[in-house]
Amino acid sequence: MNKKKYDLSLVIPVFNEQDNLNQLYDEMTSSCQKLDKTYEVVFVDDGSTDQTLDILVQLQKRDSRVRVIRLRKNFGQTAALSAGFDHSKGDIVITLDADLQNDPKDFGMLIEKIEEGYDLVSGWREKRRDRLLTRRIPSVMANWIISAITRVKLHDYGCTLKAFRRDVVKNINLYGEMHRFIPAIASNIGISIAEVKVNHRPRRHGKSKYSLMRFIKVVLDLLTVKFLMSYSTRPLQIFGIFGLISGMAGGIIGMILSYQRLILQQSIADRPLLLLAVLLMVIGFQFITLGLLAEILVRAYHESIEKRIYYIREIYESDSEKNSD
Repeated sequence: MNKKKYDLSLVIPVFNEQDNLNQLYDEMTSSCQKLDKTYEVVFVDDGSTDQTLDILVQLQKRDSRVRVIRLRKNFGQTAALSAGFDHSKGDIVITLDADLQNDPKDFGMLIEKIEEGYDLVSGWREKRRDRLLTRRIPSVMANWIISAITRVKLHDYGCTLKAFRRDVVKNINLYGEMHRFIPAIASNIGISIAEVKVNHRPRRHGKSKYSLMRFIKVVLDLLTVKFLMSYSTRPLQIFGIFGLISGMAGGIIGMILSYQRLILQQSIADRPLLLLAVLLMVIGFQFITLGLLAEILVRAYHESIEKRIYYIREIYESDSEKNSD
């Protein structure tokens, strides 16, 4: 049978949010009912260790539009979102956090932007309700760096509240901590992006999963994103540039030393520049070789089967959903 379609899919990654789920469900239901659209709610339990799963199962039993995907362990938010994308069925996919800081009342505003013709609409938490030193200042720095390097300028890359057209989420592959870079990654396939100001509420229950160590991970993942956006299909160009520069610099120094030795009859055996020339030429050769090897790996990667970044233990859904798969 054909898969059942919805106008809207809500994808919510969840990790130890037992105190927030019932209120979140009530708010999302109230907001969606006002939109006059068919919808589903896809909760992804990312290895919770509290009563989160039990509450989600109870919600699913109450509402056939709720689906619960239980991952085998805590794979992280990127993997949870990827699982939600893969199992969503809506023409428009909205993502949000389960900590109640995102406001479901903003759904309508995101959908309006999508219906204006945009492919991705990202929330901007202009008035953040987080700690200044540990959350807001690092966020401003990270957003500036990401916008500068990827050239996709957004005020708030870290806001999970986003809306996507279905073809966008089906054509992006996520891993690592790549969820925050989705707009930049998606821009690579030629989409239009809008940013809207959304409400941000203080956390009421539970603890934030953010730490300053994640800022370092963001920077490292940003380097990967930049490479994938610019050189993923032509790695020889970036490695080759460094290799040629290094090799040419070594060659020029070598020619100068050769002129001094052969024409001017000067001794160069004890000159540090001789070692530098040899080192630069060897490094240049290694960079070019590395680029060629990277070209082979890229070709093998694009021709191989994609590897999943999550593994599902169980899916809780209504019988009608099972029959439609």
